[in-house]
Amino acid sequence: MFIVHISLLSHTHTFPSPPTSPQPCQHCTCMLFLGMQTMDTWAEIEGKRIHDPFFLKQYQQKSEDSYMPASSTTTSSSSKQCIMFPGPVIVGAGPSGLAVAACLKEKGIPSLVIERSDCIASLWQHKTYDRLSLHLPKKFCELPLMPFPFDFPPYPSKKQFVLYLEAYAKNFGINPLFNRTVISAEHDKTLGQWRLQVIGPNKEEEEYTCRWLIVATGENAETVTPEIEGLTGFSGPVVHTSMYKSGQQFEGKKVLVVGCGNSGMEVCLDLCNHNGQPHIVVRDTVHVLPREMLGQSTFGLSMWLLKWFPIEWVDRFLLLISWFMLGNTARFGLKRPNTGPLELKSETGKTPVLDVGTLSKIKSGDIKVKLAVKKIVGKRVEFVDGKTEEFDAVVLATGYKSNVPLWLKETEMFSEKDGLPRKPFPNGWKGEKGLYVVGFTRRGLMGASLDATRIAQDIEMCWRRAGTYQHITNGASPF
Repeated sequence: MFIVHISLLSHTHTFPSPPTSPQPCQHCTCMLFLGMQTMDTWAEIEGKRIHDPFFLKQYQQKSEDSYMPASSTTTSSSSKQCIMFPGPVIVGAGPSGLAVAACLKEKGIPSLVIERSDCIASLWQHKTYDRLSLHLPKKFCELPLMPFPFDFPPYPSKKQFVLYLEAYAKNFGINPLFNRTVISAEHDKTLGQWRLQVIGPNKEEEEYTCRWLIVATGENAETVTPEIEGLTGFSGPVVHTSMYKSGQQFEGKKVLVVGCGNSGMEVCLDLCNHNGQPHIVVRDTVHVLPREMLGQSTFGLSMWLLKWFPIEWVDRFLLLISWFMLGNTARFGLKRPNTGPLELKSETGKTPVLDVGTLSKIKSGDIKVKLAVKKIVGKRVEFVDGKTEEFDAVVLATGYKSNVPLWLKETEMFSEKDGLPRKPFPNGWKGEKGLYVVGFTRRGLMGASLDATRIAQDIEMCWRRAGTYQHITNGASPF
């Protein structure tokens, strides 16, 4: 039985009277507003839990000369509810959003997390297969301020990782507003604030106004479907890995897996373990590395070597050890790119495959490697080499993409082509006018944690200009 012990938080708050007019912040180009306004009463926002209940309680009373932590009004022309929030609004309650909310909380800055799904880390909870575990050791995947439990294995399972995230949110008092979809976010030049148009759980319209906007929707917001002639007319089931749970549903079936990244490789292994007949489509070159080498995790060893040697030397070392451990993967249809694995990751974001047993199944012939698909007719698939074969099902391991350009009305920070920050790592976390980004570095949870720490530090400098907000917590792990 898994038992979670939550440590109690002690709070000390100080709210000096804010200035009566907007003050310029030395760290920002625009005027600093912190929801300063005069109100006769505090109207509680039904169903909306701001992250620090102590912060709200102090201001749920009449106040004429102090600003409110948040305010709610309803426009006369429509039923839209308008909510002003003094701290940052974070869009997305995945690991990245939780990390930045915790870092802000640790500095005494309240934040509001808006999430379109019904839970935190919805990608992990709803859109991943059952056998998934972290591909990197847990020490490289923990979020800021709280480590994994000591008794967790080196590579925590999906279930264990979700338990960790839920305990993390509870420990830092992060209570997202669920089932709310941001359809538009635009900077109001007159107010110097961000306006977010949101559709609530009952299709009601809401508007949130804030000084700082943090985009934490991630690189994996929407599924990617490849353009293959005849795919929509395939006679059997076509399933994206976001909907794939287990190979049990394909027992005895001949399955074509499109995509040879970590997900595609692991799905093939899962199909084998459930007596399926997987065939994997390899459309491009791919680096396959052992998950561990020389008694260390490949990732950890790489990070250590990069402290001392240039990336080209480290790549050569990794490929040499991989050749001794795995052999020549090109013999099995897995040709390597000319660029080394770490350099390729740095330049394009393409992650090498960390083998968890799939390669041995390819070598034994239990998993067949196929070239790119030319077209599909019924259940018959034609490949670019002219060969044809019938399949019972197709699994698309073709990944995800960002959806930021669909709702963020800003084109300077994000590329409209791929929805990723235009600035390269490590400078892609900060934009203009109070806009921040967390978890878009293509460097996993380590990159997201680094972003979260920097964002909290940057916002703190502006926040302290308007007053102090102290928060004391023992910081103990709840496990």
